[in-house]
Amino acid sequence: MTTFAEPSTVTADLPARLRGVVAAHPGRVAVHAVDGSLDFAALDRRTAALARALRAAGVRRGDRVGVHLARTADLPVALLATWRAGAAYVPLDPAYPARRIAFMAADARLAAVVSTDAQPPVPAGVPVLHPAADAPAADAPEDRSAPHPLDSAYVIYTSGSTGRPKGVEVPHGAVADLVAALELSGAYRPEPGVVAWNASVSFDASVQQWVRICRGDTLVLVDDAQRAEPARLVALLAEHGVTDLDLTPSHWQLLREPLAGARVPRLFMGGEPVPARTWRELADAGIDALNLYGPTECTVDAITAPVTGPGPHLGEPLPGVRAYLLDGRLAPVTAAGAVGELYLAGPGLAHGYPGHPGLTAGRFTADPFAAEPGARMYRTGDQARRSADGLLEYVGRVDRQVKLRGFRVELGEVEHALGALPAVGAAAATLHEAAPGDHRLAGYVTGTGLRPADLLAELRRTLPAHLVPSTVTVLDALPLTPNGKVDHAALPAPAAAPAAEPAAQGGVDEQVAEVWRTVLGVPDIEQTDDFLSLGGHSLAALRVVHLLRRRLNVELQLRDLLDAADLAGFTAAVRRAAAAGPAAARPTLTARREAVR
Repeated sequence: MTTFAEPSTVTADLPARLRGVVAAHPGRVAVHAVDGSLDFAALDRRTAALARALRAAGVRRGDRVGVHLARTADLPVALLATWRAGAAYVPLDPAYPARRIAFMAADARLAAVVSTDAQPPVPAGVPVLHPAADAPAADAPEDRSAPHPLDSAYVIYTSGSTGRPKGVEVPHGAVADLVAALELSGAYRPEPGVVAWNASVSFDASVQQWVRICRGDTLVLVDDAQRAEPARLVALLAEHGVTDLDLTPSHWQLLREPLAGARVPRLFMGGEPVPARTWRELADAGIDALNLYGPTECTVDAITAPVTGPGPHLGEPLPGVRAYLLDGRLAPVTAAGAVGELYLAGPGLAHGYPGHPGLTAGRFTADPFAAEPGARMYRTGDQARRSADGLLEYVGRVDRQVKLRGFRVELGEVEHALGALPAVGAAAATLHEAAPGDHRLAGYVTGTGLRPADLLAELRRTLPAHLVPSTVTVLDALPLTPNGKVDHAALPAPAAAPAAEPAAQGGVDEQVAEVWRTVLGVPDIEQTDDFLSLGGHSLAALRVVHLLRRRLNVELQLRDLLDAADLAGFTAAVRRAAAAGPAAARPTLTARREAVR
């Protein structure tokens, strides 16, 4: 019924561990970024200066500091300086719409913001500090006392079913325990590694990546351009000898061919279920990969499994984590194959949702199985079962939350945003699988005189890209169940792209248009259409480039698509690439076996 793991032993807080690394290895490289590198001594100087500036601006222990920065060397400096000042950081991704950033900044009640923008979209009166800021020389001596394990380390905002994002507040003790547990489990090597920081700072997986600097690992920040171009990312991994790469299974599908024949880092796969095909591919190739499972509310990772064996499973709890499989009455589910809901307990639990005591109480409940009084457990909303072999397998959700490209998406938030648009009568949203492994959000609305393109353009002003549907379908009425609720299962599939008639002699223009129709799932495309306006995103763009490389045997880059104003401009770029000659041959996936450690 219950899986217990031996508790971890946290011997030091993470800032103290970092101070030890600075003292022992000041010249070791701490950060590689597009704007330069920092050794541990330089990192320490810069974080100390910014921490002094934050305190001079009025930041005190327990406050929250917004971090509104791109993926440069400034980013880890700001995060560490916030901790050094005794505050918790709140990531404000500059890629998010200004209105969403403003809401998060106001909701978090920030004491200050670190940004390279002179006027980021935060409430008036909140001090804005440049990451290179320093405090007056007369500032008080630094307080080097350790943070209390219950002090807040960060607040990360996730999608909310009520239509507004909600913050998840995580304490320092939970972050330190995560690192210790991953060390004890063998996920982290004993010796310092080189870690690719791949995730957005607004995605909780980033925590597991960037805090490794506190144990002496070197961080390689992957900026947006490098992450979006597989060939550039693979070159970056090789240039810095990256040993560990955190990514979603969706991202792996785009890296598998560029990595063929190369030395593959240890893969930390999370954010969404690993498809059976991907699991078998990695296992058969002997690639060193871990499947990581854990909600934001349980500090990133709670259960791990090596990607080996016949098929996907969650694995076993990390040291210190307790996992329960329970039915609706909180009774243990013990029969093989029986489905229950997964509950997690242990020192990794978040404080809850700031400003939402009712929501916190509903998800963080008393743990009836714990020996210590007052212990809590978190209701994940994930369904799981034990196989006949005893493996813990993910089944699905008890609610309408979905995972898309590693991000948590509450379909209710998408529906709320659609329903708030002018002239929209009713709205619904689903997750649609356009092709095997290609999941997209699909929106549905009712109303008169509605143009899907206009609705999508308006949504992009308020929602981050991962919450904007790829398509919006206008219906006369939403299908209803007998009790009057929206019947999401009866919603029609978005209009499928018709089979394209090939142009004479396989014309490049028609092949480019056909790939756009296939990837975007739209029936009609004009030469003046813009890729992003049709619902395209970074992974969709990579699929377009990948398909055209294979079909036309050309050297095509992602920037050729993203820099093009419309289909006509991109088609011209494809013609130029075709005229330049065929692409160089690439090794196949089977060649990877010989490249694995």
